[in-house]
Amino acid sequence: MPPASVRVGLVGVGSANPEHGLEQARAQQFAAGFFGRLDPGPLASFANAGVETRQIGRPIEWLEQPRSFAEKNAAYVEQALIISERAAERAIERAGIPRGEFGAIVFASSTGIATPSLDARLVQSLGLARSIARVPLWGLGCGGGGAGLARAATLARGLGQPVLLIACELCSLTFVHGDQRKANVIAVALFGDGAAACMVAPEPWWQPERGPELLAGFSHLIDESEDVMGWDVEDQGLRVRFSPTIPAIVEQHAVEWVRAAARSAGLGERESFEHLVVHPGGRKVLDAYESALELGPERLRHARSVLRDHGNMSSATVLFVLERFLADTPASGHAGLLLALGPGFCAEGVGVPMVRS
Repeated sequence: MPPASVRVGLVGVGSANPEHGLEQARAQQFAAGFFGRLDPGPLASFANAGVETRQIGRPIEWLEQPRSFAEKNAAYVEQALIISERAAERAIERAGIPRGEFGAIVFASSTGIATPSLDARLVQSLGLARSIARVPLWGLGCGGGGAGLARAATLARGLGQPVLLIACELCSLTFVHGDQRKANVIAVALFGDGAAACMVAPEPWWQPERGPELLAGFSHLIDESEDVMGWDVEDQGLRVRFSPTIPAIVEQHAVEWVRAAARSAGLGERESFEHLVVHPGGRKVLDAYESALELGPERLRHARSVLRDHGNMSSATVLFVLERFLADTPASGHAGLLLALGPGFCAEGVGVPMVRS
């Protein structure tokens, strides 16, 4: 067993989306057909969501017809395997680590179900060792990317071997016909589909020049907050549940989360994070981060650009932001934090003390 002092870092990131594009104007037209009897107020969410386009697992015309839970879940399994494999291949290629040396695969997803979990199929299609440890994560929703990266770092440190993380969501396939609630309108305005993968490795596979180091993970669960975000299981499948209070929760707790994450990462209580990679749950959530943490508009530009181009892809989204951040950020020794929020209600993330320094 390697010592706790073994350093672990990120050596490759990859992402992928389904083939069907959906412009926001078309998504609003789709929603108007289902929610036209509502007060027009909720339809204003489309103009204010911060989303211009996104990619979905089935053409929008497929979603216009009522689908059973079984039909939607079968589409989830099909598309999740395709885009997960594509994202993983990109991350593995960028890492350049032989597949036989991987110690574990972590698979985070909450928009469909499969037993065995889809990582069993991915082990085979990706040509990984059949003895690899499989760690499926379900039910963390949008927080799954942050939690998955933190768990992958812990596993890599403990096993002394590289770990592959995949986060994959087909949010669009959870659309429920007949659900006239505002939450369903906002879901259509925000959600997209995608997969992202990260290769996390301990020394000697990882060295500082290869990518950012990953420190201790950070988690914070708010008591009695189950109603804030999640799924309700109904005959037609997974019906979205989220509260309009989420931006206010971010505004209230963001400073506390950042300070606690700094302590978990071994940084000083008052030390600020120069770099913030956050899950863009929506434009109002990003506005709340900026207000609470007194951030300039450039600090969250990667989160806003991912939201604009792909929508909210649940667990995968923060890893899309991470990919853009790394491609655009010069090497430095400044502290960083990756943070995502999800059902629980909870904050999940990991400290990133160095950026390719």
